[in-house]
Order: sequence, then C-alpha cells, then structure tokens
Amino acid sequence: MERGKKGQGMKALIAALLLGILLAASPIPAAAALPPKALPLPGESFEVAGRAAFVILPSTKPTTGTIPWVWYAPTLPGLPGTEEKWMFERFTAAGIAIAGIDVGESYGSPDGCALYSALHDELTRKRGFATKAILLGRSRGGLMTLSWAADNADKVAGFAGIYPVCNLASYPGLAKASGAYHLTTDVLAARLAEFNPIDRLSALAKARVPLFAIHGDVDKVVPLEANSGEVKKRYEALGGSMQLIVPPGQGHNMWTGFFQSRELVDFVITAAKRANPIP
Repeated sequence: MERGKKGQGMKALIAALLLGILLAASPIPAAAALPPKALPLPGESFEVAGRAAFVILPSTKPTTGTIPWVWYAPTLPGLPGTEEKWMFERFTAAGIAIAGIDVGESYGSPDGCALYSALHDELTRKRGFATKAILLGRSRGGLMTLSWAADNADKVAGFAGIYPVCNLASYPGLAKASGAYHLTTDVLAARLAEFNPIDRLSALAKARVPLFAIHGDVDKVVPLEANSGEVKKRYEALGGSMQLIVPPGQGHNMWTGFFQSRELVDFVITAAKRANPIP
C-alpha cells in the first residue's frame, strides 16, 4: 500500500513538471486585445498606447507623397457613428483618410494630448500619413482637438467643428474637468488660461491655420457665444481666418444639416489639398 502511494506521488510530480514546461513554452499574453471598433465605413481598428484607435483609408491611396487625413474626435464607444458616414464618404472619395483615438473624457488635458501625440507619431512615422492633419471635432471633440492643436500648430492643416466645445468653463465646467487635469477646481480656475483653447489661439493664428465651425444659435449645452462665436472673435483679432455658419433655430442636436454640410466638406478637402497636394 505504501509503495502504491509513492508511485502515485511520483506520477503527480511528473505531471506538474510537464505542465510547467508547456506553460513556459506557450506564455499567456499580458493583456487581451481590444475588440474591433464599429465604424461607419470599412476601416482598421488597432491599439496605440493601450487605447482603441482606428483608420479609414481613402478609396484611392496616393501613389506618391503622404496620405492626407482628417482627425476625428471624440472617438468614444459608438463614435464616430452613422451620422458621420455622409461626410466620411466624401472625404475618402477625395483621397482623404480618417483616423481617431479614444482618449476617454480627458477634456483636452495633458494626458489626453499625450495620447493624441502618440497617434500622430504612429500614423506619420509608420503608416505614411501626412505630417499635418485636418482636425474635426464634434461637440466635446472640439475641446480635445483644439487643445492638442494649440501645442502643435505646425502639425495642423485646419480645424473644423460641429458645435464644438472650445471653452472649458462653458463645458463641462471646471468642477467636472478638474479631475482630468489632476488639479482642484480652484487651481484649474487660477491656471485656466494655460489650458483653455479660447485662450491659446495665437500659435494657430501665427501659423495661418484656417478654422471652420457650424454651430446652432439656440445651443444650450454648448452655447454659440461662449464657444465658436468667441473663438471667431478672438481668432480674427489675432489675424486668423475662421468661417462660422450659424443655422437659425438649431441647438445641440442631430439635425442632418450639421452632418451633411457641404461647406464643411469643402473646407476639409481644400485644407487637405493645400497642406498635401492630392494627385
């Protein structure tokens, strides 16, 4: 009986050793891959700095030079959505790619901007994208894109916004945004000019970056006067150029005219061609 127990113990020991060898030969991945992102047009989902990113390539890629692109924000679950499909189709037909990265509710903070820079490096250094992008911010996506643009004016061919947030104090408000900046509300208020896009337009104006926005005149969530209207006033005072379209009676909604704006599409295509001639 004692010999039988020793035999069983030896078998268990050998089995454990064999299992250890198999596990060492087939290591388990450190982290599971992010699920593919649903997109309004066929594209590629991938990771940058552990965050979900995407690209939608143009119908015909340029045979020479780099790929012009639109940088869309916010790239959150469900965004970009079907509303953007019409304009995206026109961008790709014109030889322009679309890309984005999910930076969460970072509100234009340095943390979010660092992730934006990581995407820019990935696309321009590894994927043949143009150095200068056209930024397209929808709602709070304006806060994300304009904040990055203020620090990287030499990498911006233009900015277009659909009722874009341009003013931290207007949306989401300093109390809600302060956590993303790792500051108290009072400290963020005292240092607001360091971070607020409407206070940081001079580099873009100096670089002659064209701006565009379409923004309703009865928007209660992101008021026109405190956001796109204020940007236009300040930007033109700095010598910059901004086209602002104000649809009467429209608020922060899903009105088709916001997402099927011929003026917005024409602005993006013109800015892309100016920065990176499309064959």
